[in-house]
Amino acid sequence: MLTPANPLYSWGGLNLTLFQWINGVRLPAVDAAAAVLTRVGSPDTFPVYLLAAWLLSAWRPRWLPRGNVAAFGVGFGLGAWAVGLLKVSLDFPRPLAVLGALVHVIGAPEYRYSFPSGHSAFAFLLAASLSPGTRAPVRIVLWCFACGVALSRVVVGAHFPADIVGGALLGVLASYLGRSLLSFGRDRRP
Repeated sequence: MLTPANPLYSWGGLNLTLFQWINGVRLPAVDAAAAVLTRVGSPDTFPVYLLAAWLLSAWRPRWLPRGNVAAFGVGFGLGAWAVGLLKVSLDFPRPLAVLGALVHVIGAPEYRYSFPSGHSAFAFLLAASLSPGTRAPVRIVLWCFACGVALSRVVVGAHFPADIVGGALLGVLASYLGRSLLSFGRDRRP
């Protein structure tokens, strides 16, 4: 079973060591950037990103293929369901619950439902869904944004590195499944 003590999660102590190293960087500029990335990379911002992607796709379909926007929408539903199910089923403690005052917390303190990171899942879903068929600069910005959001969750003290890796993998998988479901629906039409 996957538990915080399981080597698949603890990485032989590396998960905790990486958390302490990343979270231990206490520079005002890093803290401010992490707070902003956490805010703009929240799954709660999904409607804003969906609307912006849809408008860009309608205006410039060569810049952002319409199928990417659909994959983002379907993938979000799948990813949100999976993240919610895993968080509640596993109920892993957050860094603050494990390490207490050693954690540098930016924002509201959180104690439960650490795995997987919903922010990471959302950011990587966004990148994986919207980047296919776009130009290299757009892909680079999307993937850098996803990595920045994921890293911000460790900086603000909300997640261990294993949580963000799990969320990132889940986001990419949700994008793939969303695109596959859309393709399956197109292939089945008479």
